[in-house]
Amino acid sequence: MNTTMAKKVLIFDDDEDILAICTYILEEQGWEVSTFSNCNNIIEKVESIMPDVILMDNWIPDSGGIIATQTIKQQEHLKNIPVVYFSANNDIKTLAQQAGADSFLAKPFDLEELENIVSQVTVSLNKPDKA
Repeated sequence: MNTTMAKKVLIFDDDEDILAICTYILEEQGWEVSTFSNCNNIIEKVESIMPDVILMDNWIPDSGGIIATQTIKQQEHLKNIPVVYFSANNDIKTLAQQAGADSFLAKPFDLEELENIVSQVTVSLNKPDKA
């Protein structure tokens, strides 16, 4: 694998401000950022980017983040892409578990938290799966 290729992150959120902030921060970190403001045709969207990590909002139109995440995780060729679930919901940990996400980030988050969580899930990609 060519290590000089930019790592790709795909963000699903219908809040333009969040998309703009996340894009800016992650591009500064050397990520190639793609964003969608809905999760319609989620499989096609993910396949078109094949990101290294996905950030998924809970309240994403139309089906919502739980169904969108479950849909990704049901695909054999996509299920290993880490999904970071993010929401302002108090019960984010439960929602993330329900969705089958790999990690979660509560909104509002500070930018360092965003950087840390994205680094954590991508570092764990290089480790063998825990059975």
